[in-house]
Amino acid sequence: MPSTPAVLPRSFLYVPGNKPDLFPKAAAGAADALILDLEDAVPLDRKGEARAAVGRWLSAGAGTGAAGASPRPEPRQQQWVRLNPDSFDSDLHAVTGPALDGVFLAKCSRAVLEGAAGVLAELEIERDLPAGSIGIIGLIEDAAALAELDDIVRSRRLVTLALGEVDLLADLRMARTAGTAAALDSLRTRLVVACAAAGLSAPVGPTSTAIRDTELFERTGRHLHDLGFRSRTAVHPSQVELIHKTFTPDDAALAAARELVGRFDGQGGGVGVDSAGRLIDAAVIRSARETLGRAAAAPRE
Repeated sequence: MPSTPAVLPRSFLYVPGNKPDLFPKAAAGAADALILDLEDAVPLDRKGEARAAVGRWLSAGAGTGAAGASPRPEPRQQQWVRLNPDSFDSDLHAVTGPALDGVFLAKCSRAVLEGAAGVLAELEIERDLPAGSIGIIGLIEDAAALAELDDIVRSRRLVTLALGEVDLLADLRMARTAGTAAALDSLRTRLVVACAAAGLSAPVGPTSTAIRDTELFERTGRHLHDLGFRSRTAVHPSQVELIHKTFTPDDAALAAARELVGRFDGQGGGVGVDSAGRLIDAAVIRSARETLGRAAAAPRE
């Protein structure tokens, strides 16, 4: 793993893989990244059709679009694909190429992760892609994955983890209520700790299917950010701007980070105080530099 984890896109917008007419619209939108979905969003009898559509889209470049009619606009965002855990081999053979930035591995387990990593390594050689260029984000969606979390994060192919809360809560027989909020936060924190300890990028937070409740989405986004998440998935384009608002450092945060780093560097490191007389040390500066790094990585809008 790199010594400094990559800053991932702030927003990942799910797009059903069996609806290629939505691909150009999503690519022209504000999302930092698309997740072309071959898993839950696709009916079982349309999986093959979805693989073919996503494969055409990713290989199309600026030519014929995935729907076979309109040109595909050059996307400003990254292109990811969510794989089926029981057919990742077929999925990867259909979608792996230069346009693919990475994959979300649904219902991630150590065995499935190792299998997908092996297939990717072979395809990178076969298709003349840089070794290790296609990363995996593992979706933690069941109790078994939680039990082997320490093994999962050791994979060299893993970029970070993401939380599939609906599936995970169902598997744990937990209700989402005010009374279980602390327990849910403890599950989220396990991912944050595991990723940080393994030197991975910050984990990707879950979306909300209550797409009309923008207040709830923004409030839960701020909470995920404060817990250590730095990205979030969306199931509707209207959620993307709310994600960007929450996960992009604002002007005040940037000004404070620049002031801290400037003072720290100006005094040659060590321990000092800021303009308000508060202690500055290496831990404070590490947080300030992380803020500046996220702002630098965010696309200009």
